[in-house]
Parts: sequence; structure tokens; C-alpha cells
Amino acid sequence: MLDLLIHNATLPDGRSNMSVAVQNGCITEVSAGLQAPAHEALDAQGQLLSPPFVDAHFHMDATLSYGLPRVNASGTLLEGIALWGELKPLLTHEALVARAMAYCDWAVAKGLLAIRTHVDVCDPRLLAVDALLEVKRRVAPYIDMQLVAFPQDGVLRGTTGPQEHMETLKRALDRGVDVVGGIPHFERTMADGALSVKLLCELAAARGLRVDMHCDESDDPLSRHVETLAFETQRLGLQGRVTGSHLTSMHSMDNYYVSKLIPLLAEAGLHVVSNPLINITLQGRHDSYPKRRGMTRVPELLAAGVNVAFGQDCAMDPWYSLGSGDMLEVAHMGLHVAQMTSQAAMRQCFDAVTVNPARVMGLQGYGLQPGCHADFVLLQASSQVEALRLRATRLRVYRRGQLLAQTPAATSTLFMPDRPDSTSWRQGGK
Repeated sequence: MLDLLIHNATLPDGRSNMSVAVQNGCITEVSAGLQAPAHEALDAQGQLLSPPFVDAHFHMDATLSYGLPRVNASGTLLEGIALWGELKPLLTHEALVARAMAYCDWAVAKGLLAIRTHVDVCDPRLLAVDALLEVKRRVAPYIDMQLVAFPQDGVLRGTTGPQEHMETLKRALDRGVDVVGGIPHFERTMADGALSVKLLCELAAARGLRVDMHCDESDDPLSRHVETLAFETQRLGLQGRVTGSHLTSMHSMDNYYVSKLIPLLAEAGLHVVSNPLINITLQGRHDSYPKRRGMTRVPELLAAGVNVAFGQDCAMDPWYSLGSGDMLEVAHMGLHVAQMTSQAAMRQCFDAVTVNPARVMGLQGYGLQPGCHADFVLLQASSQVEALRLRATRLRVYRRGQLLAQTPAATSTLFMPDRPDSTSWRQGGK
């Protein structure tokens, strides 16, 4: 007897009246109209069953710290970085864990079951590292979490010399952090930025780890460290294991240079993570009008075969006072900013918060095929596009076939003569 049988579901590829069978935490069959005895049977009523949402770029060590020790008055990236510097000496292990655990509760309720989070390793105490390693252990039954060793202040900008932050980064990796991070555009010079990419990629290659670098998070079209990242990826044989996050300088580059750059990224098998909510908030701050959008060239990268994901990046922290762990909100913003409003492009935006970031993280057993983990989200929508339009309610969230979260369907009761008694904002009234 099956543990769980979901029937009458619509899948992201458009197939309807589909059944998904679950046994021992895995999907055993996906077919139309399957009938089989099961301990639990769920009629999806034609709603969209999706693999869980995935966030491949987040900063959990700062999340939910909004207002501590003060509010970012200008709302700018540089004030946010300065504010984080003020907050770091005040951090405690207990508060870091409590805030991160609360955010993970939000994430599960939104069907977000995999998160890659950067953690600042420029504090010699490695306080945030230890806190997030504890969080990772605690949430392991319901969230796949990867930690990135992120030298927020620049890996070569230590006050006692260029080895200071490199040593703390290596100590973080020794303690169990999963991914090597970097921020080359924040080093003192362009040359130091390129050197940091080289050194960090060599470290990752030596340890058999993945790389995820904040890269060219700038309006400066001459910030071109992603070119170096692509080169080092190929030189060291790291294809498929390296991610360039943000890449916002690309929105200011001339088309001729980009026509060379994007094929280099594709050739190197580089992943790209764009963060629509944060990129359009923090970039273009020096512009009057016309104002730049501040987001990398998502449609062009996708067209070249580059795997592009969308990330949340920040939620209620020194850089961003909003956010709720809702990856549909992220994708909804992304499709507007990138003008990806064709039906096919909107489906690409849905993929950018599901299957694409799963590839970034290298998640095993992800998807809605037999043999995959029984991890999925039932959405109050009949298609990917409708899910994006409504930022659809997560009716049920499952992990390994076990129910983690449930939310009542979103409806409003109406009191108007000669009109229906309720609405759910859906075409056809259902």
C-alpha cells in the first residue's frame, strides 16, 4: 500500500489529471489517473503541484535584524554594508540562531525547502558561522541548506594583511561550510579583485568544493570580474560547480563586450543568480534619469544556455526592510524587470525559483519524477503563470511525503447584490 497518493494534479509541464504515488519518502510513479490503495489520498482538484521552491542566494546571518542597531536611512548598498559592520560586534549566537530559525519557519510555510545562504567569515570569532552550522543541523529534516564562506569585507582587505580573512575563511570551511565565496569588486583594486578570484577558485578546486561569488554588484560597466571567474572555472576544471551572483554591472556594459562575455560564461558552464528585489532596489542609485534597471541580462543569458536562478538575497536586514521568504514574489518581480512577459518567458521565471536554483545547488533527487524525493508544494493555481500572477497560496507543503505546512485557500466573501458570494481572483471563479 502506498503511503500517499495525490491525484487530479496539474504539473508544471502542463499535464493535467496526473497522479503522484509516494512510498518511503520517494516518488514511485507519476501517471495519469492512477488508482491504487494508499494510507493517505489527496484530491488536488486540478491545482498545480510543483517541486519545492529553492533560494540559491540568501544572507541568513543578517535576516530579521531590521532596525538593529539602527535603520538604513538611505536604503543604499554602502550604508547597508556599513550598518552590518556596526551590528557585527553586537551579535550573539543565541540571537542569530533564533532569527534564522524564525525565517526557516517562514520559508517552509512558503514551500521554500532549499536555501543557499552566505555567511560572513571576516569576523575572527566565526560567530555567525557557528550559529548557522547549528541552524543547518536543526533544519536538516525539512530544509536542504548550504553555507557559503563569504568574506563580506573583501578576502584580501584584512586590517593585519591579506592573509587575515583568507585564514578565517579556511577555518570556516574546516568547520563544515560547504561553498567558497568571494566579493572581488569590493577588493581595494581591480587587480586585487582578479587575484581574489584566482586564489579562491584554487582553494575550492583543492578542496573539491563549489564556488559562489558576489560578482560585479555594481553599476560600473568596467567591473568585469565575472570574466576572470569564467576563465578560472575553465582553467581549474570547475565547470558546473561555479556561480556568479548578481552580475549587475552587465546591465551597464556595452552590447559589443557582452556579445563576447555571455558565450564565455556559457562555455565555462557558469551558473548565474540574479536577485530582482534587491538588485533593482540598490542599483542605479547614482542615476537621475534615465535610471538603469540594475538587474543582469537574464533573457540573454537564458537564450545562450546559461542556467539562471532568482534569489531572495535579503529579508528584513540592513540592506532590505521587506521580504517574507516568498520565492513567487521574487519571480514576479524578476519577470517585470526583465520584461519577460511572454508565456514561455514567464514559465522560465517560475523555473528560476525551482529547477534552475536546484541545479545551482546541485540538489540530488529534486523533481517530480519517479525516484525523486517526495518533496512538493500544492499551489492554489492551475498553471505556473497563474501561480506567478497571484503569488499563489501554498495549500500544502510536503517533505519526503510528510506534510509540513498547510494554508487555507485564499478567498474573499462578497456581500453585493446579484454577484457571487465569494471570489478567489481566478479566471473562471474557482
